Amino acid sequence: MGQHSLSISKCQICQSQELEPVLFLGYVPPVNQMEAVGSAPKEELMFPLNLLHCQACSLVQIGLKVDAKILFPPSYPYTSGTTRILRDNFAHLHSECRRLGFVNDSSFCIDIGSNDGTLLSNFHQSGCKVLGIEPTDQGDLANSRGINTHKAFFSEATAKAVAKEHGRAHLITAANVFAHIWDVDDVARGIKALLTDDGVFISENHYLLPLVQTLQYDTIYHEHLRYYSLHALQKLFDNHGFEIFRAERIPTHGGSVRVFSALKGQRPIDSSVHDLLQEERDAGLLESATYKKFARDVAQTKLDLMSALKSIKDKGQKVYGIAAPSRASTLITYTGLDHEIVDCVLEIKGSHKIGKYMPGTRIPVLDEEALFNDQPEYALMLGWHIAEELMPKLRKKGFKGQFIVPLPKVQIVDIES
Repeated sequence: MGQHSLSISKCQICQSQELEPVLFLGYVPPVNQMEAVGSAPKEELMFPLNLLHCQACSLVQIGLKVDAKILFPPSYPYTSGTTRILRDNFAHLHSECRRLGFVNDSSFCIDIGSNDGTLLSNFHQSGCKVLGIEPTDQGDLANSRGINTHKAFFSEATAKAVAKEHGRAHLITAANVFAHIWDVDDVARGIKALLTDDGVFISENHYLLPLVQTLQYDTIYHEHLRYYSLHALQKLFDNHGFEIFRAERIPTHGGSVRVFSALKGQRPIDSSVHDLLQEERDAGLLESATYKKFARDVAQTKLDLMSALKSIKDKGQKVYGIAAPSRASTLITYTGLDHEIVDCVLEIKGSHKIGKYMPGTRIPVLDEEALFNDQPEYALMLGWHIAEELMPKLRKKGFKGQFIVPLPKVQIVDIES
């Protein structure tokens, strides 16, 4: 145990100590820890990043808990409203809740980890009473936009205080935060304390199935403590008197799962739950051999990427990275990329990451205009999970070079203008 971290020795859901190592990705800095371009190198926090599989309940989890105040400081830069696929996803979530009758005009809706209020804005605009719970300064941004937000880390104590002041909610959502909070049992107790007896809790999480199938090791970083299968979520909810009554796969973050749950006996179980559980069994998510193959395949993608980049650099050609999502930090660290290999990483104008170095490196983040002005021979798609959408746009804007897609298999792509 260190001052800033805690080694994980038992499953975060079922407390089993039958945790088998899956993958070690090295010592990785917090993915949003970025120093200003031009600043002298100084000591940075780096933490071991290893992946473990619980043989008892099938939860996949990292092996180290890092202090949330380090990972999610008040100045935490992520804003969900800047990503179109997330805006579309949250709009779809709202329409689904309306269509399925989970909310009406008089409903009270709470979002845990509400960020800048993008998810809740859909419910707010349609007349629902809303409340966000958000620990970072993004909560101030949400409040300024008229989305009532309580600034705090979510816990059972927070939930009880909110319920006392505002009453209990008909709908609680947690999009891409349910895997970020350390004490998941405390979170579940908080949700139970805050939800009406006939209410619905909806969580959205990056889904283990596509993570394994498309080798998305780059989505593994310390902010994500757990990588859920439906089997693992079922065990967690069952422990707290909830049951999953509906599940659907959604496209966010390279493949996520939206899970609808309620107190046991409150809702009929949709066939989608059985179907997805069966898909997990068929894909081998409950078997150790699947994770051994995953680790081998991940290592091979690292070798393949380095081989492709060596060939390019041997010719004296330039490679610019495209996009600096959190996942890019894991890929860059694991594969050992630096500024001599990837000249820079580009973000769209206005990004708060421009003028900073990628975590743990001296690779600068620049305005994407550099891609069109400099015309490097290659663009490395660090946001590869949306490469199909990004590449035609970059070509249309004037980039003439080729694209490198690093995962799930390294490809050099040359698309027509």
